[in-house]
Amino acid sequence: MQSFVPTRMYGNRMFSIGLEVFNSEGMSNTVGKSTSKEVITKEEWEKKLNSVKIRKEDMNKLVMNFLVTEGYVEAAERFCLESGTEQIDLATITDRMAVRRAVQSGNVQDAIEKVNDLNPEILDTNPQLFFHLQQQRLIELIRSGKLQEALEFAQEELAPRGEENHAFLEELERTVALLAFEDASNCPLSELLDISQRLKTASEVNAAILTSQSREKDPKLPSLLKMLIWAQNQLDEKACYPHISDISSATLEETNI
Repeated sequence: MQSFVPTRMYGNRMFSIGLEVFNSEGMSNTVGKSTSKEVITKEEWEKKLNSVKIRKEDMNKLVMNFLVTEGYVEAAERFCLESGTEQIDLATITDRMAVRRAVQSGNVQDAIEKVNDLNPEILDTNPQLFFHLQQQRLIELIRSGKLQEALEFAQEELAPRGEENHAFLEELERTVALLAFEDASNCPLSELLDISQRLKTASEVNAAILTSQSREKDPKLPSLLKMLIWAQNQLDEKACYPHISDISSATLEETNI
């Protein structure tokens, strides 16, 4: 957790003062005729960053938002106690993570049952999510070499949904095409068998559960880091200043002229 604290701190401050620096006075040194950019030293930049005040409560909420959304139950519980942040129902995180782990381990049917135990309306009202879960079941059958069972499952469970939705049909055809290869793990469609496909499906289920619980489906921290990168890109056009190149450590580098 400590590794991204500086990033959050500087990220917030960077976004707050980013465009302000464009027109700031008294912070720049004289530069040669070859460039019109302002030059801001590391000392000047840190002074400017430190002048932006961020409430500790807001920082704590940002951390808790990340831990809850990503499902770090033990870390969320400990942080809640140590920071005095508003209590949350950790049982909902545990149940959600059980679903996510089931998908990530390839036990899709168990994941579907767990989702229905949480809230049957999640899959009833989200046909795309249910199709992707069934698609993942098909992928797991192919992965385990149960080709005849996979073909029957595709025909009985997925084909009818593909007829109703052209986008589903295209995804189904790509998945069934794996059956045409003797070694599906070494074919043009092998990415469907990669662990990243499981993670993609698991993330989609996780987001749907969060939405059903009236929670944000995406953590705010990644968006904040994108804002940091955006702010730096904007500032690059106007000034030479200390960059944060390593997001994980948030170390300010010396000004490059």
